[in-house]
Amino acid sequence: MDDGVYVGNAGRDATGNQGWLLGHFKEQGDPRHSDAVEVKWGVHPRGEQRAQWVQGEVRTALLVLITGRFRMEFRGRSVLLEQQGDYVVWGQGVDHSWFAEDDSVVMTLRWPSVSGYAVPDEEQGCFKVL
Repeated sequence: MDDGVYVGNAGRDATGNQGWLLGHFKEQGDPRHSDAVEVKWGVHPRGEQRAQWVQGEVRTALLVLITGRFRMEFRGRSVLLEQQGDYVVWGQGVDHSWFAEDDSVVMTLRWPSVSGYAVPDEEQGCFKVL
């Protein structure tokens, strides 16, 4: 019976959609479908970084460190998240990228949920620094 409730596990569910759990990309009728917000469970091994900068951002985002050390890069500013619960918020027009200094788990919320921001699927949009 479809009661409008979804129960899952972020670690397992994150393997699809490059870690994004909730947003416009889920099917209509799925409780995880939303045009208002997107939620991501990001698991990043040490040395992984975003393959290219996000430019022309039209959303607001909140990234919270769950475990590890994770660096957010902004034009002219670098923010290191080191303690569980450290977070950073950025808004529209803020270009950004990221780098996992240690094995890291982060949760990202961004709003509204809009299409067109996926990195071409080369190694899931990330690469490791050797």
